[in-house]
Amino acid sequence: KMSLLAKIAEIEAEMARTQKNKATSNHLGLLKARLAKMRRELITPKGGSGGGTGEGFDVAKTGDARIGFVGFPSVGKSTLLSNLAGVYSEVAAYEFTTLTTVPGVIRYKGAKIQLLDLPGIIEGAKDGKGRGRQVIAVARTCNLILIVLDVLKPLGHKKLIEHELEGFGIRLNKKPPNIGFKKKDKGGINFTVTVRLSRSLEVSILAEYKIHNADITLRSDSTADDLIDVVEGNRVYIPCIYVLNKIDQISIEELDIIYKVPHCVPISAHSRWNFDDLLEKMWDYLHLVRIYTKPKGQLPDYTSPVVLPTEHTAVEDFCLKIHKSLLKELKYALVWGASVKHNPQKVGKDHVMEDEDVIQLVKK
Repeated sequence: KMSLLAKIAEIEAEMARTQKNKATSNHLGLLKARLAKMRRELITPKGGSGGGTGEGFDVAKTGDARIGFVGFPSVGKSTLLSNLAGVYSEVAAYEFTTLTTVPGVIRYKGAKIQLLDLPGIIEGAKDGKGRGRQVIAVARTCNLILIVLDVLKPLGHKKLIEHELEGFGIRLNKKPPNIGFKKKDKGGINFTVTVRLSRSLEVSILAEYKIHNADITLRSDSTADDLIDVVEGNRVYIPCIYVLNKIDQISIEELDIIYKVPHCVPISAHSRWNFDDLLEKMWDYLHLVRIYTKPKGQLPDYTSPVVLPTEHTAVEDFCLKIHKSLLKELKYALVWGASVKHNPQKVGKDHVMEDEDVIQLVKK
């Protein structure tokens, strides 16, 4: 009986051998679907459902955001982590007796940001061997992933790491495909296409998943991979920054070229060069919103904002972040800042706030 890994390798080899053309596109679609199903088996722990985090392993989520660092052992990832944590750390390094140490929590623009080393993702974590699987579970909870590369050999490493992360259902710098997908009990497959497709889409993928009744709406130019992602339903979409380390070893001309590469920041971890740029880009990619609180009759507290993710910045989200009971006691809120026409303005729990707004809660 072949191991799952051997089967995966076999399918990958067959896909590499198969010429891409109209006649084979159906077959390739099926292979892709089969591959996705096997990969899911690898990263989902046996027994029990859901993409559990493995045996009681999870790093306590402290702070407002979590950034995971991935990189080959020789690229200076640990130097970068310790220097970043050393310079901006406000909390001593947490030691976890489990398998990950958190190099630290840094404070930047008032937000507490957890830096996590994601060890061993590259060396065979896909095999589900050892702690790989649990590290993946944590990687999937990150708000941002930093791939640390050696500026002298970046591309090979970049491809390898991306391939690994993709294999775990992590999609970097992508938005979820704009595809509506609803399973039904009967009625067959109904495809609605609202855009022009640049290639034919292999409907046979659905048969591979034993889906025979569903409504599918393609609202964007979609590929077989997009359809598989939607059917699998367990993909996570995470922004990613490529950190090119060791720039003290290249010429100014080369540096100019790197600066034009999207999602890239050149640094020297060792000499602590260009950390400001890196932090600024990290902040941009995290999409955080800071809300300052103002106790009645006092000035706003600008030192410790309540930090919320961009997509959840309503007054209700603010209350829940502080304490679950707060919402019940809320009569209304006064808000100053970019989200209101009048300063202050009386608002309810549905009002959506913007970065650096000030809020005062009025209780019943």
